[in-house]
Amino acid sequence: MIPAHNEAKVIGRLLDGLLREAAPGEFDVVVVANGCTDDTAGVAGSYAVRVLTTPVPSKREALRMGDAAARGYPRLYVDADIELSTDSARALTAVLAAPGGPLAAAPERELALAGRPWPIRAYYAIWTRLPHVRAGLFGRGVIAVNDAGNARIRALPPAMADDLAASLAFSAGERAVVTGARAVIQTPRTFADLLRRRVRAMTSVSELEQSTATAGERTGARDLLAIVAREPRLVGAAAVFAAVAVLARRRAARAIRAGDYTTWLRDESSRG
Repeated sequence: MIPAHNEAKVIGRLLDGLLREAAPGEFDVVVVANGCTDDTAGVAGSYAVRVLTTPVPSKREALRMGDAAARGYPRLYVDADIELSTDSARALTAVLAAPGGPLAAAPERELALAGRPWPIRAYYAIWTRLPHVRAGLFGRGVIAVNDAGNARIRALPPAMADDLAASLAFSAGERAVVTGARAVIQTPRTFADLLRRRVRAMTSVSELEQSTATAGERTGARDLLAIVAREPRLVGAAAVFAAVAVLARRRAARAIRAGDYTTWLRDESSRG
């Protein structure tokens, strides 16, 4: 199931890869175009998928509509701006369908960093080494669940950080990152867009902590020191990461004080 808000530029890229090697009827793909002012629905409708539309620009509403229309399990929730192959979708469903398997799964990340400025590459060199980032299901653009896993995430309260909330809803033994499944994630092309992403992330973690009394995933100085101790060459990257964190925290503070958990700071550069 794919919630899509103004994703006409990129949803074809996702559907090309997802359906390229799929047998007719192998996947029941539901695209929910929510609050779109572009031709997201038209682009998606040119593929062998089901397209639903709603005037409400809400990912949660799109997920609710898609869940009501979807058929069977395992079920994949896929962001429209990533790339996922047929084989990767098959690998995720196979793990969840296996007896005694996890309730939720996600693919490994392949970050698109070619042509990005050095500060962007430096930031992600640290981010991808953080233990909670390596183990969590968030930030991968795909979360797959069986029926029990779906019931778990549908019971969660609304949250901007929906993928983080979903990841935290499962213990380490109930979730899996599937080797052999891979999602291509587009990274920001500018420092300003990276900062927008991080402000959104910090704001959404604060919302999650307040609404669920669950500790979100935060990075401390000890995490950075441990990475640099293992790989001293990353000391410059760690400095960039820390600077981004400080700037983002300052900019997020105003939204957090105001309780503004609805303004979505979208990175348009990664959709170019």
